[in-house]
Amino acid sequence: MPDEVVQGIELARRFYARLVAPWLARAFPGLRHAAALIGYGSELFRFDDAMSRDHGWGPRVLIFLSEPDFAAHAGAIVAAFAGVAPSEFDGMSAAIPERPPGGAGLRRSEGHGLEVWTVEAALRDLLALKPGEPRADVDWLGLSEQRLLGFTAGAVFQDDDGALTDSRERLAAFPRDVALYKLACQWRRIAEEQAFVGRAGERGDELGSRIIAARLVRDVMRLGFLIEGRYAPYPKWFGAAFAQLPCAAELSPALMRALAANDWRAREAALAEAYLTAAKLQQAHGLPGDFEPRIGPYFSRPFKVINADEIMQAIRAEIADPALKALPLIGALDQVTDATPVTEAPERARRAIRALFDDGEAGALEEA
Repeated sequence: MPDEVVQGIELARRFYARLVAPWLARAFPGLRHAAALIGYGSELFRFDDAMSRDHGWGPRVLIFLSEPDFAAHAGAIVAAFAGVAPSEFDGMSAAIPERPPGGAGLRRSEGHGLEVWTVEAALRDLLALKPGEPRADVDWLGLSEQRLLGFTAGAVFQDDDGALTDSRERLAAFPRDVALYKLACQWRRIAEEQAFVGRAGERGDELGSRIIAARLVRDVMRLGFLIEGRYAPYPKWFGAAFAQLPCAAELSPALMRALAANDWRAREAALAEAYLTAAKLQQAHGLPGDFEPRIGPYFSRPFKVINADEIMQAIRAEIADPALKALPLIGALDQVTDATPVTEAPERARRAIRALFDDGEAGALEEA
């Protein structure tokens, strides 16, 4: 009977250690490789449960070969594994019929959970990156955080030449100036809408006030990910991942009150508390920027706001990369769109961000 509590990461580890690794050693002795579970699936974040098992879930592992070894052996590996793969593993079906499509540099054992890749193909498939990219800070702006998580989360079970581990470590966090740019842009998002919670509420537009408040709650949560130096996943797991951040314990109570409030004044007050907490957390984490966070009125209007513009500019002043510092504070990919056809299409996403900044002035992103 299937183990109802085993998660995909542990299942993949067992699948590799007990079945795939011994078989590879017998069938392809001396073949240097890496083994991992990365790319897609709730199991990469340990968020998978019984419901996750209805598609694309099961005993599976990705084997990474060098490009010469891939050309020489990938086809033979998947063909041979198809002949020895069991119908069940650890009491559950070993067949995985539904998986995302793959391109060049990938071979799959049909109906079973063995995939053979190159690191270069994984980078190209997930992030539209060539080896050694991103080479400049501005090139990070077109990368989806969910896709970066797909490559850097999960687990590596073996890595003979270290190439997969090296690539994952290089992409595990934004460079300093990219993180500061995104942080400044996140405060700009708050600056743009924070007064509207009260303005809409004061006019009797309760639904509008609630919608804006929900948007701002999400913006503060994204601040939390940036402050902690973590990538944010896509909406299904956004809240679950936020709850695991160290800063969530301090931010969540005010955010929950903002969402639950039945009066715009209470909603606005809770959000103001969350902004102030986020700003102080940012300082406590040692992130650069010379500012003193404070809550006050929005010009002469009776709405509570934080000095987000001042915070934004103080952070921007700390960016050292002149190309990044010269960009307008528009934002990176996940800050300007959450449209799945863009964020989940890495080449399209990078083109979209280049086009967004391509105004013919200094600081425009160059063609990658």
